[in-house]
Amino acid sequence: MSPSDNAFQELARIFSTRGNRILEIEILPPALGPLLQDECSVGITKKYLVRSFVTARRMFFGSSSSKFECRTPRAITRNENETVTDGPSDATLKDLLVSTEIILLFDCEHLTACNWRRAWLDTLRRRRDFSSDDLGPLIQTLETELTLMTTYLCSPLHRHTKSPTLWQHRLWVLGQLLEIRETETKGSEETNQHQESKADLLKSELAIVFRAGELHPRNYYAFDYMRKVLGILSDTTKARVDRSALAESIIDSALPWCLAHPSDISGWMFMLYLLEAAPKGDVHPHTVKKVVRYALEVGWEGESLWTFVDLSVKSLGLEETVSNTLQRIPGTSCASVSAVQGELTGNTTFPAQSWKSWLTMARKYWDGHN
Repeated sequence: MSPSDNAFQELARIFSTRGNRILEIEILPPALGPLLQDECSVGITKKYLVRSFVTARRMFFGSSSSKFECRTPRAITRNENETVTDGPSDATLKDLLVSTEIILLFDCEHLTACNWRRAWLDTLRRRRDFSSDDLGPLIQTLETELTLMTTYLCSPLHRHTKSPTLWQHRLWVLGQLLEIRETETKGSEETNQHQESKADLLKSELAIVFRAGELHPRNYYAFDYMRKVLGILSDTTKARVDRSALAESIIDSALPWCLAHPSDISGWMFMLYLLEAAPKGDVHPHTVKKVVRYALEVGWEGESLWTFVDLSVKSLGLEETVSNTLQRIPGTSCASVSAVQGELTGNTTFPAQSWKSWLTMARKYWDGHN
């Protein structure tokens, strides 16, 4: 057996016995390799991963071209009078599945491998549509696919946490899973329990996004995924009126993360999105006031946080709230933002940008407390 085949077999063993567990995979320096595993923690050297990829790629394209049309599972006809074409053997299918997992571990933007997995799942879904079989195995398969995506997206790998291909695939799998679950409850009324389950799902997805955001700062793809998840959960609600409630339910979870990562503009823009989606009320001024007070307490001058403050003022009409918070002495008047902008306009060394107006007011606040 060649070195590439040995590497493939070792890595394939880890993936094939993973079950529903979420692994944490990282690239090891050569001196520590080639492959280490401690329960759910896996380390592999780059050279060993390349070797396993070579065999996985050869196996994938060799098996898929011979068994599948256009390298994807054969389409199932919608004519109920026709016999559904059998797919590959169980052994071949197992090799194809583990091959695509290794390929995506090496190259997270490998569209052919990702699209094959999507076509395979779609084939399973359509087969269930033409039968009265229990949906449990299909739901289990989709949930296993989600944990595979979590393994990629939450592992300290170079590109995976910010891969548009992986985030889009996860979104599609989640959409399929929610659609099946909605079908199971079809005809029943939307209950508080359903609302709570959606809120819990939203928080669990948010935790995954936060982990990806920590591994890859300013992770636009991760937070854009959360926006789309919020839209999917809203669309699957029969009443379709709970979007604002879902957004409000995760504000308290998102704010501490943003305050812990004040330079992450993607996180702040997601927070602004949540505030705009949430119903009007105390949550708007209360949240923005917390942000401003945090900046005043730690002396934060970074652009991302103050850009969030500025856009919140413009979008939510909170100029008075922010201005009052920036008063040097409670109960006294503070320079208006228009006055500060006028000062900045006349200063050629300090371009007139609205977020800098709030920063200038904050600096005056700090000067008054020194």
